[in-house]
Amino acid sequence: MSQISPEKSSLPKTSPSESHPAPRNGSWLYSLWKFSRPHTIIGTSLSVMALYAIALATASTGVTSASVGQFLGAWIACLGGNVYIVGLNQLEDVEIDKINKPHLPIAAGEFSRAQAQIIVAISGSVALLLALLLGRFLLFTVGISLAIGTAYSLPPIRLKRFPFWAALCIFTVRGVIVNLGLFLHFNWVLQKSQVIPTSVWALTIFVLVFTFAIAIFKDIPDMEGDKQYNINTFTIQLGKPAVFNLSLWVIMVCYLGMIVAGVLSLSAVNSTFAIVTHVFALLLLWWRSRSVDLQDQSAIASFYQFIWKLFFLEYLIFPAACLLA
Repeated sequence: MSQISPEKSSLPKTSPSESHPAPRNGSWLYSLWKFSRPHTIIGTSLSVMALYAIALATASTGVTSASVGQFLGAWIACLGGNVYIVGLNQLEDVEIDKINKPHLPIAAGEFSRAQAQIIVAISGSVALLLALLLGRFLLFTVGISLAIGTAYSLPPIRLKRFPFWAALCIFTVRGVIVNLGLFLHFNWVLQKSQVIPTSVWALTIFVLVFTFAIAIFKDIPDMEGDKQYNINTFTIQLGKPAVFNLSLWVIMVCYLGMIVAGVLSLSAVNSTFAIVTHVFALLLLWWRSRSVDLQDQSAIASFYQFIWKLFFLEYLIFPAACLLA
C-alpha cells in the first residue's frame, strides 16, 4: 500500500537543501507561518472563537476568567493540532509539493526534514497535553482529529490516495468533530451541560457540507502533481469542469439551507440577520464564480482562496446571528 513513484528521470536531481540556500534567522518565522498553512490556521482560530461565542450565547452565565482561560487553552491546543496535521502532510508529500506547491518550506529547502519533524512532534505533543489538562471533550476533539490527520497522510494507510476517504477525513474533522467537540467543551465549562442546541447542529451541517466542497475543490490546482504520483482524486477522475461545478452547487445548497432555516425561524438565531447575510454570500459566490477560467492556474487558486474566505465568513456570521437572537 505504499505510494508508487514516477520514473526517476522526472524527479529533481538535487535535494531542496542543495537547490535553495537555508533561510536566514529573520525569515525562519515566516517559513514557520507558511509551514502552518495560514488559511487553515485562520479557519481553526475562527472556529474556536465562534463555538465559544455560541456557547456564551446559550449559557446563563457571562464571561469569566476561567472560561477565558479555557478558550485560550483550547485555541492553542487546536493550533498545535492544526500544525501537526498540515506539517505531517508536507513531510509525506515533499516530491509532490515540488510540483504543486514549491513555495512550501520543505519543498523549497527552507526547512530540513529533521527540522520539520521536530516542529510536527512538538506541535502534536503540546496539543495533546493541553487537551488532557483542560477536559475530556477537548481531548476527544484533539485526539480524534490528530488520529484522522495521521491516517490521512501517513503510510501505510495514507487515505489521501483515495478520493472518497480523503474527502471524508477532511469534512469529518472540520465539519463534525471540531464543531460538536468544541461546543461540548465550552458548554461544559460554562454551564456543565452536554446538550447540543439546534443552532449548533445547523452550523455543523453547514460546515460539514461546505467542507466537502473545499475537500474536492482543493485538488483542482494540484492535478499535475497528483497525477504524476498516483494520488487519485475526483479532479483526475471527473475533470476540472465537473468538480468545479459540483463544488459550486454544494456551497450554494449550503447557503440555501441556511436561508430556509432563517425563514423557518431557527431557534436561538436572529432570522432576519441570517437570511440577509446568507443571501448576500450566495450572490457573491455566484458573481465571483462567473469569472473563473479553468485553464488558468492562478484563477483557480484565487477562487479556491475565495472559497476559504467564505468559509471564514460563516464563522463570523453565524455566531453574530446567535448573539443577536
